[in-house]
Amino acid sequence: MILTPSSRSPRASALLRGSRLPFLPLIALLACLTGCGEKAAAPAGGGAGGKKGGGAAAPVYVGQAQTKIVPLVIEAIGAVEPIRTTTVRSQVTGTLVKIAIKEGQTVKEGDLLFEIDPRPFENALRAAEADLQKAKVQLETARTQVARYRSLTTDQMVSKEQFEKISDTARNLESEVQSDESRLATAKLQLDYCSIRAPLAGRTGNIPVHEGDLVRVNEAGGLLVTIHQVSPIYVTFGVPQQYFGSVVSYRATGTLNVAVIPPGLEEKPEYGDLTFMDNTVDSATGTLKLKGTFPNTAQRLWPGQFATVTVTLASPEVLTVASSAIQTSQTGQYVYVVKSDKTAELRPVVVERLSQPDAVISKGLTAGETVVTDGQLRVIPGKPVDVKDAAAPSGGARAGKSGEGKGEGKKKDKEKKAS
Repeated sequence: MILTPSSRSPRASALLRGSRLPFLPLIALLACLTGCGEKAAAPAGGGAGGKKGGGAAAPVYVGQAQTKIVPLVIEAIGAVEPIRTTTVRSQVTGTLVKIAIKEGQTVKEGDLLFEIDPRPFENALRAAEADLQKAKVQLETARTQVARYRSLTTDQMVSKEQFEKISDTARNLESEVQSDESRLATAKLQLDYCSIRAPLAGRTGNIPVHEGDLVRVNEAGGLLVTIHQVSPIYVTFGVPQQYFGSVVSYRATGTLNVAVIPPGLEEKPEYGDLTFMDNTVDSATGTLKLKGTFPNTAQRLWPGQFATVTVTLASPEVLTVASSAIQTSQTGQYVYVVKSDKTAELRPVVVERLSQPDAVISKGLTAGETVVTDGQLRVIPGKPVDVKDAAAPSGGARAGKSGEGKGEGKKKDKEKKAS
């Protein structure tokens, strides 16, 4: 049964009115909580606090644009080569009786290296001397007869045929004396070859022979030792052909300096001069062959070694900034310049070349201007910047700010829970 307003009794109407009263406080409480939540969320969406954070100065590190000498260099990989190399072989056949050097020994020009048994060659020398002496005696006798028969021919005591025969004998003996003199010189030379001496100053290599071995002339594998000249020494390297014009023009003004850093723990360079430029470009590699000569007094450069080569073409005084200040956009390279009012200006620049840790600027900056070297991501042109201490590491500064942000976030969470 449904009660209508007209059919309700006074008692029933009173009961209905009493039953609505307990719900009124509950509705009021829900409305209050909803309003408070909306008011609390409003500042997070971009109220006064959000506007204030967006205008804060960007923290940056800066450096000065300054003029200094930055060498113009070409870098390459080179190979160390001896200026002179000789392979020592025997020029006579005989028994090796003495090895006067050790492997890896430094020798001077003319030092004794090996000695071959000289006795057979001494005997040959004495025989040549005897033959020469005999031929000289015969020649002297023949010349005496020629002089005597010439006077007899004048007096017609002997015939011309006899005189011609004696004269021919004398001439033959003169030729024989010359031949014996030549054989004597050869015997002396062969005896000298028994003592093998260093043809140049350098360092010896491996010695594959031993005392008592029989060495032969022109024998395959008859190498006795190899000597490399290591002081001075060459470093050969190649540069791309596009550097040809620069090398030629700068070399015409004077000697070009070359620095070489050999591999090893000590990265101290060796200095020399550019002394050779090949007369052709290698068509297979497109490179130009160059050579530098180094005194190598400490013998840090070794034949066959690879090393880093730096050729200094010139040492001009140029305007530089830290290379980390250079930024790149679609329109070109630029830097942020910090003006006197602590605001940032975007300045297009022309970078001539990079020479770590500097960048050489040919256009766009003047000496003494302050540029941003770190923190460019937060910089807005025309907005203020906060210059940090250059001595502080950028990573530490960023880590500190990150830590502060985390601390503020935790503090806000605690306040929200308390409310």
